[in-house]
Amino acid sequence: MLHSEKKMIHVAAAVIDDGEGNIFLAKRPDDKHQGGLWEFPGGKVEQGESSEVALARELDEEIGIKVNQVEPLIQIPYHYSDKSVFLDVFRVTGFSGEAWGKEGQEVRWVPLNELDSYPFPAANKPILNAVLLPDKLLITKVYNSLSECISGTEGAINNFSLSWFMLRQKQLSEEEYVQWVRGMREVSPLNSKRLMLSCSVGLANSLKADALHLTSQRLMEMSGREEFSGRFLGASCHTQEELNKAQLMQCDYATLSPINPTKSHPDTPALGWEAASSIIAHAALPVFLLGGMNQNDLIQAKSIGAQGIAAINAWCS
Repeated sequence: MLHSEKKMIHVAAAVIDDGEGNIFLAKRPDDKHQGGLWEFPGGKVEQGESSEVALARELDEEIGIKVNQVEPLIQIPYHYSDKSVFLDVFRVTGFSGEAWGKEGQEVRWVPLNELDSYPFPAANKPILNAVLLPDKLLITKVYNSLSECISGTEGAINNFSLSWFMLRQKQLSEEEYVQWVRGMREVSPLNSKRLMLSCSVGLANSLKADALHLTSQRLMEMSGREEFSGRFLGASCHTQEELNKAQLMQCDYATLSPINPTKSHPDTPALGWEAASSIIAHAALPVFLLGGMNQNDLIQAKSIGAQGIAAINAWCS
């Protein structure tokens, strides 16, 4: 049966944080679809219900909490061999009561750094990535020296409370890039942050990188996710075709650009917010908006379903 012929089951799901870096998970009963796997709690949206109302009802029924405040996190269309689901995922930012397994299901609070060790249904993998990824991504501007790059990156991270940064320096040879990566890794304030490389898959593997960002050309040349040995794989996308390829390669996220006109690519037509919203609506992975972004665009980006924003100049002080 074609995906379009299947009835799409609308599900509201919640990412619940206890305020101390622990996320609430529930284990699916063995006799249910995807039984025995862990998931973010929630349930089916009934006819006539909004996603927010359904989420509040399900969390009350399943784990005994009253939801006070939520914000959208990600929307995921996912097709299993036997059913199709549309996951409407929210981050619960306020609730009352103590979460427990009201229906007899096994539940637990799990530290963020341990989430990867839990088996999830395939449709939950993009949620997991959305939880682990930041909402603000720094891409380094072109620097003349490693010391300038370190200083500029440290300043941006400190000024804007950034936790992930991408080392993109296209002017460097491969040997120079390796030296810069090693130099960045030796700086104490930076080695506590997530360093994403922007280079070939082979070079990233040789450097034992756990995060790699592909250019759109490298993405289109890739034949399988297994080529990269690290944890986080992302890619630059400018079209629906490239975003489809990123999903086929099981990328953990993508950047979509340019949203607004940019000085660096003045001849490249901007997608605009409306087109970006339409593209994101069909994406089954977290998407960062890139191109003419600034700090004030973060709320709007999230409102259309984006993970957040990626930028170069927005973080330059």
